[in-house]
Amino acid sequence: MTQTLTGKRIAFLATDGVEQSELEQPWNEMRNAGAEVELLSVHEGEIQGMRHLDKGDTFDVDGLVADADVSDYDGLVLPGGVANPDMLRANDKAVRFVREFFEQSKPVAAICHGPWTLVEADVVRGRTVTSWPSLKTDIRNAGGQWVDEEVHVDRGLVTSRKPDDLPAFCAKAIEEFAEGPHTGRREGARAERRPST
Repeated sequence: MTQTLTGKRIAFLATDGVEQSELEQPWNEMRNAGAEVELLSVHEGEIQGMRHLDKGDTFDVDGLVADADVSDYDGLVLPGGVANPDMLRANDKAVRFVREFFEQSKPVAAICHGPWTLVEADVVRGRTVTSWPSLKTDIRNAGGQWVDEEVHVDRGLVTSRKPDDLPAFCAKAIEEFAEGPHTGRREGARAERRPST
């Protein structure tokens, strides 16, 4: 594979209950593409991965999200699992970290239940997003449009529904991370809210 992410630093934000495949496969594919990857969490030590409802492996945390600076990263991955994003969206520092990626127009990739944290960060308003189907109402209530697609890209935000979508999710995430910041992202959001003439 061409080293399309050489020189890029990608943050993975997850905690206990993360869906293991949604952490491992993007992690490995980002590394294979040349990126430096780092696992951030809300606590030190290890986080518990899950294989659906069964416990999986544990993963070493590289740093605390509370100490992380968005300006040090070129992209963000939000894996799913039910418990993982539910705990992240209750953590103010994790939510602020996610929001700052959008404020800095940096690409973000979220899969399955991962968009729950996007909803909490109030960054889906005016965007089209896919996710695990049970998040559909949450996304709509937060001002987003939900679609049932393998992968959807909206101004640097890559979303997918489930582990079966990982190949498409990883490919699009790598593409967006390689492109870098989407400077038109905020302008585009403003344009959508302008009244038509």
